[in-house]
Amino acid sequence: MATPELVRGEDGRRRCGWGTSTPDYVDYHDHEWGRPVTGDTAVLERICLEGFQSGLSWLTILRKRDNFRTAFRGFDPTTVAAFGRRDVTRLLGDAGIVRHRGKIEATIGNACAVVAMHEAGESFSDFVWSFAPTGRRKAPRTWADIAAKTAESTALSKALLARGFRFVGPTTMYAAMQAMGVVNDHFAGCHAR
Repeated sequence: MATPELVRGEDGRRRCGWGTSTPDYVDYHDHEWGRPVTGDTAVLERICLEGFQSGLSWLTILRKRDNFRTAFRGFDPTTVAAFGRRDVTRLLGDAGIVRHRGKIEATIGNACAVVAMHEAGESFSDFVWSFAPTGRRKAPRTWADIAAKTAESTALSKALLARGFRFVGPTTMYAAMQAMGVVNDHFAGCHAR
């Protein structure tokens, strides 16, 4: 990694180095990343946005997040699951989001999978959180301490794929687990840890 593990900001707080490069990242790092996210709509949004990020910078997605929320009607699973061809065409023409047909169709399919879980009496959020690592984990001190994927993210990926989800590979799921606070990968000494 090109960034140091910890950086002291102008406010005197030590932060994970990746979270200091832009004001957008400082805010995201301090108030969202690694904080527990629950609720089926919020978890669906995070997982779909991580899928859109695949191959791109997270900063690109972060800066377009409000547009994504508007375009996908707040990521309400029932609403998005009802999207059809016209919606896909509308989304492909929306310069405010990432216009990738596969990722757009995956988001709609993922919403359908969440609706199927609801119909079976299941909570999507509870399902995702059931893959949280057990026991205490040491706070990472170096970049080498943070894996790109784990046994838990691989198991979550496989379980989601079996339910019809797409763009949910093990590395993408680990990034989602970090972002949603399922794991805490703020570096040791970071004020947000």
